[in-house]
Amino acid sequence: MQTKKKVSWVPGWSVLAASLFCSSLLGMALFISTMASTASLEAATDVASGTSMGVATCGGSTCHGRQEADGKIVRQDEIMRWQEESTPGGAHSRAFRVLREPRSIAIAKRLGIKDAASASECLGCHSTAAASKGPRFQLNDGVGCESCHGASSGWLSSHYAVGASHARNVSQGLVPLDNPKARASVCLDCHFGSAKKGQFVDHRIMAAGHPRISFEMDLFSTLQQHHDEDVDYVRRKGRANSVQFWAVGQAMALERSLNLFSKPALATEGIFPEFYFYDCQSCHRRIYDDPSARPTSVNNPGRPIPAGMPPYNDENMIMLSAAIKVAAPDIAGEFDSRSKAFHAAMAQGRDPAVEEAARLRQYATQLADRFSRASFGRDQTFQIMETIAGQAISPRFTDYEGSVQAVMAIDTLLNGLVNSGQVGESAAASLRGQINIAYAAVDEPNGYEPQKFRRALGSAVRTIRSLR
Repeated sequence: MQTKKKVSWVPGWSVLAASLFCSSLLGMALFISTMASTASLEAATDVASGTSMGVATCGGSTCHGRQEADGKIVRQDEIMRWQEESTPGGAHSRAFRVLREPRSIAIAKRLGIKDAASASECLGCHSTAAASKGPRFQLNDGVGCESCHGASSGWLSSHYAVGASHARNVSQGLVPLDNPKARASVCLDCHFGSAKKGQFVDHRIMAAGHPRISFEMDLFSTLQQHHDEDVDYVRRKGRANSVQFWAVGQAMALERSLNLFSKPALATEGIFPEFYFYDCQSCHRRIYDDPSARPTSVNNPGRPIPAGMPPYNDENMIMLSAAIKVAAPDIAGEFDSRSKAFHAAMAQGRDPAVEEAARLRQYATQLADRFSRASFGRDQTFQIMETIAGQAISPRFTDYEGSVQAVMAIDTLLNGLVNSGQVGESAAASLRGQINIAYAAVDEPNGYEPQKFRRALGSAVRTIRSLR
């Protein structure tokens, strides 16, 4: 019997999804580990290497093009689900089409781009990045199969053969999306940004009307999932751990952000810094020019910076701080210290900031490695949920981005417990109601109020404890 992964549908989520990580010896060890891990990961997730054969090559009725999910090993209706118009699951297939819609046309006009559907700035993420294209490859397929699974020329003809194994397919170029680090690396390219051509949505593009970049790997994966975790899947690839995917995704997102920040060509825009890296609502808030007006910003104890300075977006740092306290307590204090040191260095200049970014990035990489090996059982999951919703982290919810990550985290961690059978659906119902209230508190960025959000999320603590 097949067991399908579920996601709780909450008010405001569709809007969020559209708009929407010591000593010198330790430092050297982390640096070496970082370089080795990064090199092997890049080799495993280079989705553009080889020849991209196109969606049509996967669409036979004996492959992935059936109208019903009646395949013996895989569903075989994967393309139909990829094209599904009524759910977020069809978003990848619509990616190219939206470039010809009024909003994209307006954005292109503001940017001085003649046609978004032929501009490299857009096609890097709204189509399949292909180093080489087969005869059935079509640009207008949008984000096709090979955008995530990798160019198929090396494994297409053999991945279904008798005796084929997942390990063999991976050795021939299939991206191991069951590996949380590999999946995060691929997803982050477009849903967060990369240094590859057309995969960095900078502040100028967002100012022209592009949705704000936001990402949470497990929840986004659930919205796009086109497979079932049945007995066969578990035998071939193992059982996925939602909490592990969430934690690794947070660490990889921080590593990616700090990596991009360290590249001068991306991190600066003329005489200004590239504002993509900064917390949007720290500047995009109402200004009161009244003698009795009070500042609308709220002090964030995790960001020791001068008043009025745009802060670096710390949404992933906050989530990692909560996860580390439970799953890696031995480096929790050092991680928080390095995070604060990075923020403080922003006030000193770019060179000190880049140096501290490199130190913090080492910890993010180490955490991605550790979390990818962690089991994240029931008790740990509840501890992380309680830490995010409780007083230890609450003072850091001063801006919209971090608050969005917090409510998505509670949602995805609860779903993980329910889907794994560790919490019953009826028992989770009361917490889902409180999660919906917290979602409502971040439904509209311009109406975000820190205290209101903290109260909404904090009300869930007692329920989380009772479920434990």
